Amino acid sequence: MLSFTVLSTYVQVNNKELADPKPGPQEAWHKVTKPSLKWGSTDVRYSRSQVPATTIKSPLLRAWRGERVSAQAVLATPKKLEHVTFTVSDLRNGRNSIPASAIRRYFVRYVMADSYKDRNDTVLVADRLDPVAELEVEANTSRPLWLVIHVPADAAAGTYKGTLTVNCDGTRLSLPLQLQVAARTLPAPREWAFHLDLWQNPYAVARYFGVPLWSRQHFDLMRPLMEQLAAAGQKVITCSVINRPWNGQTFDPFESMIGKMKQLDGTWRYDYSVFDRWVEFMMSCGITAQIDCYTLVPWHYRFDYYDCASNNVQFLSCKPGEQAYHDFIAPFLRDLSRHLREKGWFDRTYIAMDERPVAQMDAVWRIIQEVDPEFKIEGAANYNIESEGADRIDDLSVGVHYNLFKGEALERRKSKGQKITFYTCCSSECPNTFTFSRPAESAYLGLHALACGYDGYLRWAYNSWPVQPNQDSRYHSENWASGDCFLVYPEGNSIRMERLTEGIQTVEKIRQLRPALTAQQQKQLDEALELFEPGMFEAGRDIEGLIRQLNDLLWNLSK
Repeated sequence: MLSFTVLSTYVQVNNKELADPKPGPQEAWHKVTKPSLKWGSTDVRYSRSQVPATTIKSPLLRAWRGERVSAQAVLATPKKLEHVTFTVSDLRNGRNSIPASAIRRYFVRYVMADSYKDRNDTVLVADRLDPVAELEVEANTSRPLWLVIHVPADAAAGTYKGTLTVNCDGTRLSLPLQLQVAARTLPAPREWAFHLDLWQNPYAVARYFGVPLWSRQHFDLMRPLMEQLAAAGQKVITCSVINRPWNGQTFDPFESMIGKMKQLDGTWRYDYSVFDRWVEFMMSCGITAQIDCYTLVPWHYRFDYYDCASNNVQFLSCKPGEQAYHDFIAPFLRDLSRHLREKGWFDRTYIAMDERPVAQMDAVWRIIQEVDPEFKIEGAANYNIESEGADRIDDLSVGVHYNLFKGEALERRKSKGQKITFYTCCSSECPNTFTFSRPAESAYLGLHALACGYDGYLRWAYNSWPVQPNQDSRYHSENWASGDCFLVYPEGNSIRMERLTEGIQTVEKIRQLRPALTAQQQKQLDEALELFEPGMFEAGRDIEGLIRQLNDLLWNLSK
């Protein structure tokens, strides 16, 4: 019932960076006589057009075994460089070493962005992490280099030293690199307790690369992207079980992964072939904890199905609470329950609803109770949801500025084994993960969840790309600022995603440390985390300093 189509109209083929709309004064380049290489800060998005103002002699890199940690250097050149490559040596600590193969190297690329308050205010920002081996660098420009060191779980504790070397048209530039490794081990991402829920969009991958939807090529191209997501601790598989559940708001709309056919006798038949392949594929990538099915309440209230009597696709417009809605949804839910139980997936599957009115969610809940009351519900709420409604939602996510669960309400959820997370979206300027957001804001999010007593973080778009994401991160919409719809790029990572993972790792380290802390140490840690609670965050606040102070404390507690 489900067709295999080629989505190739907007295939991205040009990775050339766009011109800087605000290059700023260029006089400082007159004083630069030759290419230079300096360490930078991972808290800074360095301008491509400006001479970098860096004062870091060497980054203070500290990690647990099994942790990954980032560093950023900046190459500045007054002349054009045709061939730029860079390498990192093995990091050595006496007879022990962290091999160079455990260090991922990226050129930081620049994409166009807008601002939160003015979609016509354009700026070129450093965000995309490109694993390409070689790059051409224009005259009078800066080019950041990003390293991600994956510390082996069996690495010996101690101080490791190595060298970052840049080769540019025959000239070699180098910087010393030092990493301190603690005698503690961070569990593998699949074992992290943090509930990360970044929604995946497989349709964007097929369109971007111009391959048939659900073909072998499609799955092969998605694998590195989804394994990268699993390495950040992702817990949830995003499944669209109704066509265009969000009314096609993304550039690549979500189609239904489950086909629906009304047979000649009026009974229903359902095709789970794509749904099953998608779930099995995501599990093979390491994402196995939860399956979210979106949605029984689509934003457009329009449902399509294949009608055998007319030999055509038909559309039904109805809302929860109406008989037509019940007659369409109830048999589907009943069969979905049967299929999930046969596959052994029922216990990890949630019927998911996103920012829907309370009355409609109540109507859906009544149908679920009628069909199979053992179904679990996931929901995101952009309003102060009533206690009774919240208690029905097994995995609840509340907007960062909409709702704050504290005290008894939070404890009640935890006692029932119900999850609660928070989310950011277009309505929150700061903290957020927009392309132009300060990098530290991404790291702040995991710590905010921990400080609030939440289980994790939700973001509505991991890879819902605009037309040409490698060049332009703008969605060209009044509603969404740059980067709101995606966190990673088609063939690489982003500064935002790396920093988000950093914050989640910090949360997991705190969970590991807490049982062994003294009462005084617990007090120190609690006081540090209070600064990440709601109400403490303000635009312009020194998030970078807060994170550094917390990391210093954790390092001392790790000894």
